[in-house]
Amino acid sequence: MERRLRLKLPSGRFLDVSASRSRIMSAIRGKNARSTERVLRLALMRAGITGWRLHANELKGNPDIYFPKEKIAIFVDGCFWHFCPKCGHIPSTRRTFWRAKIERNRARDRRVKAALEKLGIRTVRVWEHELKHNSGISRVIRKISTKLNFRGRAARIKTAS
Repeated sequence: MERRLRLKLPSGRFLDVSASRSRIMSAIRGKNARSTERVLRLALMRAGITGWRLHANELKGNPDIYFPKEKIAIFVDGCFWHFCPKCGHIPSTRRTFWRAKIERNRARDRRVKAALEKLGIRTVRVWEHELKHNSGISRVIRKISTKLNFRGRAARIKTAS
């Protein structure tokens, strides 16, 4: 468990968690939000938006999608893990832990955004719930297209003929 998280917990640890439960939970690893990222990638391809690459590991925060020429980083955030204002919530069990965990995630998001902005890279945050319905996907594509155009370069978007 990370030091910052330990500082927020009473006695620096969970008082009512068995060793076997702790071992099981520590073995769980994320799957990089594959389904939501896949939806966004497919929407970008369908819209004919090109010039992006996946997971720019050389950038702080490893953006899910990065437009190098336009210097735009896109992050697809899970509503639970990043506490979406629309549908995020703190679970009722172990509230202290979850509040600290989610606060730490949000603080990291702010640090990453500031670091990227210092490099001249604009960030776009897309919420998981925005990619659940076609109307939300359309809004996300419009938001990304607007950012691409805002940089003063023509977005590489397929036009309807």
